[in-house]
Amino acid sequence: MPTTLSQSSLPGLELIHRGKVRDVYALPEDQLLIVATDRLSAFDVVLPDPIPGKGEMLTQMSNFWFARTASVMPNHLTDRPVQDVLPDGVDVDLYSRRSVVSKRLKPVPFEAIVRGYLIGSGWKDYQATGALCGIPLPAGLSQAEQLAEPIFTPSTKAAVGGHDENVSFDTVVDQVGRRLAEQVREASLAIYHAAANHAASCGILIADTKFEFGTDSEGKLYVMDEMLTPDSSRFWPADEYRVGISPPSFDKQFVRDYLETLDWNKQAPGPSIPAEIIEGTARKYAEALHRLAGITLE
Repeated sequence: MPTTLSQSSLPGLELIHRGKVRDVYALPEDQLLIVATDRLSAFDVVLPDPIPGKGEMLTQMSNFWFARTASVMPNHLTDRPVQDVLPDGVDVDLYSRRSVVSKRLKPVPFEAIVRGYLIGSGWKDYQATGALCGIPLPAGLSQAEQLAEPIFTPSTKAAVGGHDENVSFDTVVDQVGRRLAEQVREASLAIYHAAANHAASCGILIADTKFEFGTDSEGKLYVMDEMLTPDSSRFWPADEYRVGISPPSFDKQFVRDYLETLDWNKQAPGPSIPAEIIEGTARKYAEALHRLAGITLE
């Protein structure tokens, strides 16, 4: 059965970051151990109830996409087995399917978001301004409508408890330089196109997604962290897609929709989640993993 882990504990390893979902530990030789927990965040708030098996599903999904897109963009993974770096006495079964050993990179300080459809905050932005993150769009578009071409819309990377904010491409250029900014944009769009083509063959539309990138000591760019998971993407069943509505999805939109029914100001602490929402979310993640990657976690 999938394991459940709300917070990792690895005595003897240096914890260098505890994020919304992932705990990151330092390893020798400029490597990291990245553990995907079962924590769930929504509206940038970590919720009190974990989703059992979620970290395992996220890791297996990411690993599938990292392997599939390696020819498009190199990634942060190493070939080092997780069990080789776990401290003595740690339950290997608890960590093996939710962890990876990666290169230690310098993060590009922006999230690289690609939007293929007009939904979520992009739809709200378009309704208010006629543009998507400052990029003008044709008048008369509807909710969930496919864009003529996918659009790169970077955002800041907020700390836990903070909120990401959309920024212009020029802002990215100002902070990291034009060459690196263009590399990130081109890589993001290329990965999205490759992934969207595969997903379409599985009956799934990728409405939008976000990537994270880092550079090594020589300035080479890698995609890192996670890739094309239900936490970082909107996956829609193609046979239920309709323009003008927010389609059903295999991702945490299921949780967001529930939270929108509550009298909650979207600030910490987050509300508890009912068992049926937890179970429903786990089922949606599992179905996405099976349909896209052919993986079932028994």
